[in-house]
Parts: sequence; structure tokens; C-alpha cells
Amino acid sequence: MSLPAKRGRPILPKVRTKTASVMMVVDGCGNSLVKIELFHLFFFTGLKTDEVPEGRITGLIGKNGAGKSTAIRLMLGLVKAESGTIELFGKPITEITMQDRQKIGVSLAESGFNGQFTIAEVKKILAKMYPEFDETWFMRECRELRLPEGKQLKEFSNGMKAKLRVLTALSHKAQLLILDEPTAGLDVEARNEILDLLRDYAAEDENRTILITSHIASDLEHLCDDIYLIHGGKQLLHEETDVILEQYGLIKADEAQYAALDKEYLLGSRKEPYGYACLTNDRKYYEENVPGLVVERAGIDEVILMMTGGKRK
Repeated sequence: MSLPAKRGRPILPKVRTKTASVMMVVDGCGNSLVKIELFHLFFFTGLKTDEVPEGRITGLIGKNGAGKSTAIRLMLGLVKAESGTIELFGKPITEITMQDRQKIGVSLAESGFNGQFTIAEVKKILAKMYPEFDETWFMRECRELRLPEGKQLKEFSNGMKAKLRVLTALSHKAQLLILDEPTAGLDVEARNEILDLLRDYAAEDENRTILITSHIASDLEHLCDDIYLIHGGKQLLHEETDVILEQYGLIKADEAQYAALDKEYLLGSRKEPYGYACLTNDRKYYEENVPGLVVERAGIDEVILMMTGGKRK
């Protein structure tokens, strides 16, 4: 099939970023290296480097067991890398101070307070831990999210516990939030409440940065500025969310169409009963230049399935 000259992908403007004063480096984690500078996240796979500037919401997405939570735990020093170094604020993680820790808010799925505590007792603990703890904000949000102040935490539903974990991470006005699967196992209403809370928090201060992991594509699709796809401990993709939604596509081609298809803009393919399903990062090119070819918009779910289950280019 003879096609017209290729339409080049649009050149996206580069974002000027600030030099960070906080750095975390994890080397020797399988074939990956994770490096965090305050408000910067880097994944190195081979010679490839990607960067997340401050003031953004960045998602790490992948199937269960992809390595998302492991990356978070390495960043926080909760597990030890087999080799390499971890640094925060330009110094070894073992030397970071309480002042350093004040700048980071963390929510982990398995974390939480003693089940015998009530919100009043949680409030007292947070006030002692964080000089910047905002009691007025914390209690107002607890009421708005319908968290029962008089009940012990062991009586909370999973959704209530998840909301409290996120509120705890936000309560001291952290500049960097690290959230591991904050909406896992929750119903749609509870998930949306948490996502709205994160949107509002980021909107209050343009310098705040959120790093969030999830295996729920729709959560990140409507929240994140950009997304890293992690699989088997490696980075497969880093892309702006808007670019995925606006430019990526899923091609459905029969055997003859696939054989003649220009594959330059294909990221992966998968054999199907009708022929082949193909993921492209330039949907319009195929829409405009290959008559009769079925080309659909691709969401993040399709990107995950094609890049982790299909044959990658």
C-alpha cells in the first residue's frame, strides 16, 4: 500500500523546571533505577531518562505485581535496595531530619493508626508529629467526608480508612505527596471523593506535587498530568495523559491490512481472531491515510493491555 508522506508528530513545548534540593536515588533495583529530586521523579531503563517537574500530578500505573509499590517503598526507605544509594535532600536517607520529613506526605495501603483510636486521638498525634498540622482543615474535611468522630477506627469501613489515610497525608500541607493505591478496593463514590480531595489539594498551591500509584486506569486518566507505565519492575512508557487520550489509538486490522500497514507509528500489536489489534501513538495518521481501516481511540486501559500483553515494537 502506497501512502502519502508522513505527518510528523507535533513537537510539544518543553517545560522549564527548577533545580531541586531533595534527591532520592535507588540503584540496583532489577534493571531499573529510580531517582527522586524534590518535585522530580526519574526512571532510568537502559539509557532512557524521564522527568516529572514540580507542580504536577504524576501516576505510576501497571498491573498488580508490576513493581509500583516496590518503587514507592524504595523511595521511602521501607525496603532496602540490593545495591546503590538512596538520598533525600542531598544526603543519605539515614541522615534526613524531621524538618526534611515535614515536606513529604505519605499514604500506604497497609498503614494506619491503632484500631482503638478515635479521630480525636489521631488529631492529637498529628499535632505532635507535624508543626504545620492544620487542625481546622483536618476536622472540617473529616466531617465533609462523613468520618464518624466518636467511633474507633476498627469500626471504620475500608472506604473510611482510606479517606483518613489520605487526609493524614494532606493534613500538614506537604509539598510532595506519595500515595500508594489510595483508591484500591473502594466503591466508585469513595474513589471519587478521594480523587476530588487530591484535585482540590493540588489546586490550592501550584508547587505541590503528587505521585500516585494505581492499577485503576480510570482514576489516573482523570487525575494525572502524566503517566508512567510500569511492568516487571521496568518503565515501558512515559507520556502526557492528554497525549494518550488525544493521539493514541487502537487499530483493528485483518491479515491483509496488517501485512500492508506502515508500522512506524505502532507501539505494539496482538494477534486476534479477526487479524491484529495494534496500538499507535498517532491515531490521526492512520485515520487520514488508510481508508477502510478501523481506528478507535485508546484509553489507558488499552495502552496497558497492549504494552504488557501484546508484542511490543
